[in-house]
Parts: sequence; structure tokens; C-alpha cells
Amino acid sequence: MQPIVEVQSLGKVYPVAVKEPGFRGTLRHFFRRTYRQIEAVRDVSFRIEPGEVVGFLGPNGAGKTTTLKMLTGLIHPSSGSARVAGYVPFDRAEPFLQKITLVMGQKQQLIWDLPALDSLRINAAVYGLSDRAFQSRLAELTDLLSLHGKLNQPVRKLSLGERMKAELLAALLHQPQVLFLDEPTLGLDVNAQVGVREFLREYNRRTGATILLTSHYMADITALCDRVILIHAGQLIYDGSLDGLLDRFAPYREVQVELAQPRSEAELKVYGEIEAIEGQSVRWLVKRDTLTATVSRMLAELDVADLTVTDPPIEEVIGRVFETGVVDK
Repeated sequence: MQPIVEVQSLGKVYPVAVKEPGFRGTLRHFFRRTYRQIEAVRDVSFRIEPGEVVGFLGPNGAGKTTTLKMLTGLIHPSSGSARVAGYVPFDRAEPFLQKITLVMGQKQQLIWDLPALDSLRINAAVYGLSDRAFQSRLAELTDLLSLHGKLNQPVRKLSLGERMKAELLAALLHQPQVLFLDEPTLGLDVNAQVGVREFLREYNRRTGATILLTSHYMADITALCDRVILIHAGQLIYDGSLDGLLDRFAPYREVQVELAQPRSEAELKVYGEIEAIEGQSVRWLVKRDTLTATVSRMLAELDVADLTVTDPPIEEVIGRVFETGVVDK
């Protein structure tokens, strides 16, 4: 099976004008402008198979949105190549545009003062949908997104969560094969975030659409994505499963024990790095490669009422990766 997204050594360099302070600097900037090169994306390569839901992660300024814009043909790369659904995105061929969509949580396509339904009719006309196809897809998506009774209201009167759902409806009206979603839950409350996640999961199950998702909410990633791609300072630093990310970048597990009898801190610290002691509850960080032996010692040597072993929160793991910026070899 051919990948639906294939990126090879993709790069983007922006020239940025440099201006010295003061009047002399302003004159020089006006008559003889100098530039420095900002490398937003550098030598990024990956493949995505049809139907995959992939998380695309990185800190602010890492190059995520620039990459998505290159994959949708909005900007031209400085180097490398990309193919999406069999097309070169930068050609912006009409059949290509029929197969993709881009949703950006901080931007809107719906007309603010008109009912969302009016904007949807415009989208249907742009994509050449028949009235029958439009009504059928509208009914299905309205049901999936729980937007009954909302589409006849002016967009400005919708809640943020309802507006985001309406944006998704507009973006999916033409049944694209590939969804590029840039922070689709940005600014939404917890209930609205859950609603968007459930919709995307169900939409992927029903249609087999491929989704490349960026988000700063790790709950979006853990709920939807088995695979993640991490980008840092424009470079790809990890491409693999979430579990593999934990194995690679989180060499510790959290072990929490509820003791039947209290013990001194000196007695407890021999089992690992103590994170917290609250009464008779103790939490350690224990290296993965010694976990089995350490837990066995605890059970043999301590009066254990309860014991749990967990991975550290995914937010901590991702944060640690972005702090180090280690490039995957």
C-alpha cells in the first residue's frame, strides 16, 4: 500500500530583514537592506499510511504549522519533496484540493454575522456538491457533531465549542481523504474538547480518513493517536508509538506504595528517588531496568498495604524531550 502522505528531506528557510537601531540604521535599512536566514523546517522526512491518526508535536516555533502549510500547498518548500494523496501539494491541483482539508483552531472560515448554514452552502458550491449530496452530508455531520438547531444561528452567537464543531463540519463537507488539524481544540473547555475528540475518533472509524493532528493538549494525543511525530527547532526528533516514546524518553516509572507501618525516609530512599511522602503513602521514581527487582524487594521487605506502578504523565515526558531537543538517530 502506498503512503497517503510522504515527506522527504522537507525544508523551509525564511529570509528576515535585519535593521540596526537609530536613524542611521533606518536609512541603511531603507536603501540597502540586509537579511538573515531563519530555518523554520530542516530535513524532515516521514510517511503516513491511509487511515492513520498521527500526532504532530512540538513546542511553539518548532515548525509544525509551517510543515502543515507546505503539505497543504499554502507555502512552497525551500528544499525536499512531499506528496499527499498522490499529488505534489505546491501545484494546488483541483483534484488535490478535493482530497484534503486544513482546520486551524485559531482561524475561522465561517462568516461571522451569517448563520453557519449560509457558509456551508457556499462551501458546497465551491466544491461542486449537488444539493442531494450536500443535504446528505450535512445531515450526517450535524448528527455526528450534535449541532441540531445550531446551524441557523449567526456564527457570532454560537459558543466557542459549537463554533469549532461548525468549522469542522464546513471543512469536512466535501469528504476529504486527509485531514490536517492544527490545534482544533484550542481554547475549548473540557467538555467541548471531549466532544471534538469523540467526533474525530468516530469520523476516522467511519470514513477511514487520515488525520495529522497538532495539539498542545496531550489528552487530544493520548485519546486519538497511537503514533506521534515530534519536531524540535525545525528537526524531526522522534517518529513512533506513544509507548515507544515513553520507553525512550522516560527511563523511570512511578511506584506508589501505601505502607501498613510507617518507615523513616532513610529506610525508604534505598528503593529509589523519593518524589513524595504523605503519611504512610510513598511515591518513588524507579529506573525501568531495575523495576521488577525493586518492586520484589519492596514487597519482601516492607509492610505493603497497596502498590501501584504507573508511567509518568505524558506531559512531563514530552516536556523533557523538548527541553533536551535530542535528535533521534
